[in-house]
Amino acid sequence: MAPRKQLYQFKITLKDTKTPIWRKIPVSNSYTFWDLHVAIQDAMGWQDYHLHEFHIKDLSGKKIFIGIPNDDDDMDDFMAPYKVLPGWKHKLSKFISITEPSFLYIYDFGDDWHHTIKLEKVLPAEEGVTYPRCIGGKRNSPPEDCGGPWGYENLLEVLSDPEHAEYEEMKEWADSMKGGLFEPEAFNPKEVLFDTPQERFEIAFS
Repeated sequence: MAPRKQLYQFKITLKDTKTPIWRKIPVSNSYTFWDLHVAIQDAMGWQDYHLHEFHIKDLSGKKIFIGIPNDDDDMDDFMAPYKVLPGWKHKLSKFISITEPSFLYIYDFGDDWHHTIKLEKVLPAEEGVTYPRCIGGKRNSPPEDCGGPWGYENLLEVLSDPEHAEYEEMKEWADSMKGGLFEPEAFNPKEVLFDTPQERFEIAFS
């Protein structure tokens, strides 16, 4: 009897928001960092419009940056004064362990959304269950391009007051960015749909 596949169960928490926004997802331990990136985007409700990076430490304590390398040599010092490893070439198992369970995921270097990623446990996959899947979470993600944590808090303040001079404009904008009614407190893990990482890769780099 073949052994069951192993899973990494991660908790993803968006940093610097007044009300906690988090997701819990188990993924295959054979995943690459690109695969995890796609799963994070889908679980959080981001649209994958912007660049991303993982900041982790290897077993020696050295900081490692994983994401999408910048191929423009003339821009290296401006965009990232460090080497970024391609996420699709490096597996989670090479760097992640229960003894060093936490690392950082950054999305959109303009709005600068920082996420703490914590490996909660390693466990066997359930038979007949498709992974990744979202097994928990709280609150909707912010709309894209709302100005980072500060801009999001300002948006929530405006939306909490229908008498605010900017209420109608901001509500219409937030709803349009979310493709429907934006409800900050609404989240249902059963509604999360996950893309195939390879398909997302082909779209991004075609």
